[in-house]
Amino acid sequence: MATFYDALTDSQQAWIVQQKIYFVASAPDAGRVNLSPKGMDSFTILGPNRVAYLDLTGSANETSAHLRQNGRITVMFCAFEGGPRIVRLFGQGRVVTRHDTDWPQFAPLFPDFPGTRQIIVINVDKTQDSCGMTVPLYRFEAQRNQLVDHWDKLGPDGVKDYWTKKNTVSMDGLEAVPLTDSDAD
Repeated sequence: MATFYDALTDSQQAWIVQQKIYFVASAPDAGRVNLSPKGMDSFTILGPNRVAYLDLTGSANETSAHLRQNGRITVMFCAFEGGPRIVRLFGQGRVVTRHDTDWPQFAPLFPDFPGTRQIIVINVDKTQDSCGMTVPLYRFEAQRNQLVDHWDKLGPDGVKDYWTKKNTVSMDGLEAVPLTDSDAD
């Protein structure tokens, strides 16, 4: 039931931009697989073989550490409303922080949320369409704003402190891409 492509099809692109949630998976060469849900209109399609998403400060920084080690990443979208469908994007990702020279190229594509940590840019080398017939139906109500409100309340200094305590090393001991003081401003 699965069909593979070497790039995002027009149909996949049109469908992806309508989705309210997606999931990002990465893993180190040895260690635990990380799988994170994402939302808040943080995903953009840059072309048939390139996508990016805005990564907000969270409980850990696993994806950054994994990408720093091996670059492997998978993004999955699945239909919770309408007809069943799953689209997976396989590729190599990299982390772009505020001190990187290409930050100005990507940052305007996303909302300027408090707690913005980095942008993940992915070169997609394979996509997959599959049925999604076992995915349950849910109705979208709204995006949650608690995380953005939390980082707004803490301010840039609170975000920096959190990065130092929680976002420098993965649970498997791998270093994440360094975040500088200017990254929280």
